[in-house]
Amino acid sequence: MKDRTDQQRERLEAFVFVCTNERDSEYACCGDVGADETLAAIKDWLRERNAFWSPVGVSTTGCLGLCSEGGTAITIQPEDVWYSDITPEEVPDLLAEAFGPDADRIATTRSTP
Repeated sequence: MKDRTDQQRERLEAFVFVCTNERDSEYACCGDVGADETLAAIKDWLRERNAFWSPVGVSTTGCLGLCSEGGTAITIQPEDVWYSDITPEEVPDLLAEAFGPDADRIATTRSTP
C-alpha cells in the first residue's frame, strides 16, 4: 500500500464528482437525465482553461443522493458544495462561479486542511 495523499494535494486544488448512477427503478437517476453529457461539458470547460486534471480532477461517482428528473448531481470538493439538477448548458456558469471565468480562482478556493 502506498499513501499518496501529499502527492495528490500538491497536484489537485479541487475535485468535481459527477453522479452517473443508473438503476432499474421508477425513480429518476442521473444516468438517465444527461449525466454523460454533463460530465463531458465539465471536462471540456476545464480543458479549454488548461485546468483539467491539474489542478482540477474530475471523476464519476455513484449516487450522491440528489437524483431528480431535472438533471445531474455534482459535488465540488474540498469546497464541500453540492448541486442537483445540473444540465450541460448550465455547466459554464456553474464552473465560472466556482472557479472564476478563466479558472483563475482555483487555487484560492481550496479550504485549508
